[in-house]
Amino acid sequence: MKPILAVAACFGLLGAEAAAQNLTMAVGAPVTSLDPHYHQLSPNNAAADMIFDRLVDTDPRSRNIPGLALTWTAIEPTVWEFKLRPNVRFHNGNAFTAEDVAFTLARLPNVPNSPSSFAIYSRPITAVEIVDPLTIRFRTAQPYPLLPLDMTNVRILDRETHERATTEDFNAGRAAIGTGPYRVVSHRMGDRLELERNDAYWGERPAYGRVNYRMITNDAARTAALLSGDVDVIDQVPTSDLARLRTDQRVTLSEIVGLRLIFLGLDHLRAAGENSPFITDNNGQPLGRNPLQDVRVRRALSIAIDRRAIVDRVMEGAATPASQFLPEGTYSHVPNMPPPAYDPDAARRLLAEAGYPQGFRITLAGPNDRYINDSRIIQAVGQMWTRIGVRTTVEAQPWTTFIARAGRAEFSAHLVGWGSNPDGSHPLRNILATINRDRGWGSSNRGRYSNPRVDELLLQSLNELDDTRREQILIEAQRMAADDVAVIPLHIQTNIWASRRGITITARASELTLAQDVRPVAAR
Repeated sequence: MKPILAVAACFGLLGAEAAAQNLTMAVGAPVTSLDPHYHQLSPNNAAADMIFDRLVDTDPRSRNIPGLALTWTAIEPTVWEFKLRPNVRFHNGNAFTAEDVAFTLARLPNVPNSPSSFAIYSRPITAVEIVDPLTIRFRTAQPYPLLPLDMTNVRILDRETHERATTEDFNAGRAAIGTGPYRVVSHRMGDRLELERNDAYWGERPAYGRVNYRMITNDAARTAALLSGDVDVIDQVPTSDLARLRTDQRVTLSEIVGLRLIFLGLDHLRAAGENSPFITDNNGQPLGRNPLQDVRVRRALSIAIDRRAIVDRVMEGAATPASQFLPEGTYSHVPNMPPPAYDPDAARRLLAEAGYPQGFRITLAGPNDRYINDSRIIQAVGQMWTRIGVRTTVEAQPWTTFIARAGRAEFSAHLVGWGSNPDGSHPLRNILATINRDRGWGSSNRGRYSNPRVDELLLQSLNELDDTRREQILIEAQRMAADDVAVIPLHIQTNIWASRRGITITARASELTLAQDVRPVAAR
């Protein structure tokens, strides 16, 4: 019997070792493309960061650190030089060189049908100079302080492999070839991504050899999968489960204040004398004007929202009421600008002053499977608006349907989120700047807000190399947009992950859920 027992024990150990090499993760939002330059969405960026690398990486607090570039220096006011990491290879064995960087930047504005383009990150570059295989220089028309920050958003491709690759090729896995810690085994759109460790990776070796990255958008199903042992890690922990999970010895939570603002976009596209598509009078008839063009109406809608109640009751405390895109303590956070106080009486007065003493009807749209409690948040806002006489219908939709319609500016009001870089220029350029394809501005400006003075200040900030002066310009621009109620900020999410006992995941302010961040807990 002893030999048999020994063999059985051996197989048991091998089985345990194999299990330790496999990781199953469940994320709460679907990955819509493996093309790293197709659509600026956090789930897509997370998938990309497991497969590809950036010149400038970020640490868990979203501070810049070396990636494929070891150093970056402004050698002249309008010239940045990047020294590249040697001995890096793509998954197919091709060597990484400066030619791949030049190719990648040229590709950004030429991705067909991109719903949220990455072209903004190459627009300021007027010329690219390859000094040698591991040195590249970027020339800009004006001094441009944000170029290293911009490079944190650009995943590098292989010129030889990707010269003719389409987004469909990436999604099929054929072109999903990078220099990152994992390579693609298979991909089922909206369902799962299977990865294997890149043992030739230049950086820290991931703990797990095989990863099943599942997309489970139903909150209850995601938590159940963790508690049943079907998955090892989940993100977007449902707030309704937090109290229970905090006391469950089988579970470890990882938390950090994030960089994602949840906010309401408003219809700035239709002129004052035009109908907004989902606004009517109280009898359901067209108003003949767009009330959202009146700042008093926008202000009324903002102060009609009890942000603290949403944070406490809907988010279960896993958020911070907000008045702006960036949390306190980050570069260019606007000081002395607290969240608007809840004041329904003042909101009614503002509506009356604007010519709507009886209010009007509006539909508030939003996703039901993208952000934590997204559909519950719009329900709460709808009730609060209805109390001041703006009778609100709530329309929650699957993310893929919702975001396509929002991108076409079909809504009068909608809920969406933005996960910022910790720099005010990021939301200004993408969300608040007047859409300008030549500059790459306004790529996610779904409300079509436009303020020439905000644009002017943004442009000034993008040409200012002195960080102190630049910060003051960004603060002024953000304060101006806030006074104008360009959007209605609600709250900044707290990012929370849950993992089974024995493993842990590094919490990231960026909220990206990465397999390389998961590690076994050392035995004591």
